[in-house]
Amino acid sequence: MTELKTGGAQGYLRIATEEAFITQGVLDAYMRLVAEGFDDPGFASLWGFYSSSPSARGVQIRDGLLSLGTKRLADMDAAGIDKGIIALTAPGTHVFQADEAKALTTDANDQLAEACRAHPDRFVGMTAIAPADPAWSAREIQRGADLGFKAVILNGHVNGEYTDHEKYFPIFEAAEALGTPIYLHPQGPSKGLIAPLLERGLDGAVYGFGVDTGLHLLRLIVTGVFDRFPNLKLIVGHGGEALPYWSYRLDYMHAAGVRSNRYEFLKPLKLGAISAYLKTNVFVTFSGMAFPPAIRFCKEVLGMERIMYAMDYPYQYEPDEVSAQDDMELSPEDKRAFFQTNAERIFNL
Repeated sequence: MTELKTGGAQGYLRIATEEAFITQGVLDAYMRLVAEGFDDPGFASLWGFYSSSPSARGVQIRDGLLSLGTKRLADMDAAGIDKGIIALTAPGTHVFQADEAKALTTDANDQLAEACRAHPDRFVGMTAIAPADPAWSAREIQRGADLGFKAVILNGHVNGEYTDHEKYFPIFEAAEALGTPIYLHPQGPSKGLIAPLLERGLDGAVYGFGVDTGLHLLRLIVTGVFDRFPNLKLIVGHGGEALPYWSYRLDYMHAAGVRSNRYEFLKPLKLGAISAYLKTNVFVTFSGMAFPPAIRFCKEVLGMERIMYAMDYPYQYEPDEVSAQDDMELSPEDKRAFFQTNAERIFNL
């Protein structure tokens, strides 16, 4: 169990479970791809802005991502965050060819491990991977566990390909074997999905991230990934990327599709309903979703034991949101589970 540090006066620690960082090496590589005109509209939209924008928001995001020390700790203290669970920001190294991806990933994991050793009471790491080489990524998951990391970060699709394809299964096999949860994090929507979102400025965190990540998770479920890896734990942010809200209709229409034989590849699931996997294999954080009605809804639909607090630092650093969630209409026991004990259990802190 975690000892009370900066907070705790309210009766629980605040553990933020989806906090981002970047290395200078990854940032420089992103800037190179932007300059080269890398053919990925989602990446270009996101990092064409954040990699070099002189705007106050661009500078704030870069400074926060690059800090694994004084600035991050000061911001945590100002918001009352006791511990941050930190991962390489989206799209991680998913946009690079395998050799470069592996080198950048190794360095990012080494730098994060050093920061966690320097601040063991405040920082917890997630293992970055290079899905362009799934077998290597499986070995890196083991190395990350040896470094003390408590989860794996999967930053969405891999150059437009979703990880329900069997070639990515070594990643899931390694995580399941270690009991290490995988955090499925958004990046810019894939090229096949992004066009109508991008033309109205809806491709990013405002909507497109959730659409793409929700789609990714649904593909994993209906393809049978959790039937093949029944003990795999997967975490999604932002209130579950809307899937809990849609769960009734997802179950109804998926069952109708299976019965109709409309798609030859669509087969019955071992647990029957899509929502069964949301309640068995999936955990939800509320990164960027300081919205008590949604939190209470997910509690009712998924169970109090499956939801956790997150801030989404530095992309949504709003200290007032922390106190707003402290004031939610939840019992003291449920607030402690939301802010602290669920994260301790799920991440094995």
